[in-house]
Amino acid sequence: MAVAGRPPGPSRSPVVDVHTHVVPKGWPDLAAACGGSGWPWLRVDSERAAMIMVGETEFRPVGAECWDAETRLADMAADGVDVQVVSPTPVFFSYDRPADQAVKVARIFNDLTVQVTAAGGDRLVPFCQVPLQDPDAACAELDRCLAAGHVGVEIGNHVGDRDLDDAGIVQFLTHCAEVGAPVFVHPWDMPGGPRLDRWMARWLTGMPAETHLSVLALILGGVFDRVPESLRICFAHGGGSFPFWLGRADNAWHRRGDLVRGASTAPPSSYVDRFSVDSVVFEPAALRLLVDTMGEDRVLVGSDYPYPLGERPVGAVVRKADFLTADQRDKLLSRNALRFLYG
Repeated sequence: MAVAGRPPGPSRSPVVDVHTHVVPKGWPDLAAACGGSGWPWLRVDSERAAMIMVGETEFRPVGAECWDAETRLADMAADGVDVQVVSPTPVFFSYDRPADQAVKVARIFNDLTVQVTAAGGDRLVPFCQVPLQDPDAACAELDRCLAAGHVGVEIGNHVGDRDLDDAGIVQFLTHCAEVGAPVFVHPWDMPGGPRLDRWMARWLTGMPAETHLSVLALILGGVFDRVPESLRICFAHGGGSFPFWLGRADNAWHRRGDLVRGASTAPPSSYVDRFSVDSVVFEPAALRLLVDTMGEDRVLVGSDYPYPLGERPVGAVVRKADFLTADQRDKLLSRNALRFLYG
């Protein structure tokens, strides 16, 4: 097995889950520690169950698998997973707050995440969060976290109305490329309203749309034409709806280039080798489309563990997809993730 921060040796082909989340236990009162008000807090209901609260509103029930390394490792053993990438839960990003408050909350949760993952040794790989609304502070916090044992960073797919082609976010992505930090992009802060606040529609339709939009922002905003090719970036949830509608984007780029091309120099399909996506699509037919569209080197197993809309057993859709060769399956389960993590 690998030492944290270094890839496994050539004789090891571990199954890697690149998309899991952590909710540490025991964070301080965030209003007192960071300033401001309305922060999330944890209502502890028992030793193994709690509720993330936002004010007096119940946001999400969570269990010991969110903070207890032994529980995570037991679930990994049951699912045949060797390594988890452990990322923040997006509700804590705090991009809508003053940057000084976001810096403080990022430090709190990043330090707690290292404590959680340390108990799992090299099997739990921590990713940090950063105050993305302030690119200089984001770069500084990333550097601090890399020195403290984090391997990469998870970011939300937008900061208010600023998408991933915003100049400040591009500055941060460029820094990630320069220091060799992999970036995992997770959708968050989806629009609400009467049509989206039932049936978990924000998660079922908003998340795929948000991810699709931000992939387009990197392409049509000219980001991939400007940032170093060494940038390693992966999008959650199979890249959202982008892979299914790539042909539509190409068609629009050619037929309505006056409006669609933006700052890009080539059609959207020309950029699919610049980013990766996880495999949380649940059905072999969807996975086939994903592999056909993105290529067998750009799809990585992810689960969204431990949340209920994630995949369990982890990697099930990859393991049961009979159209994959043994070599392709090994890429999706292991080798693609190791290249994403370590270059």
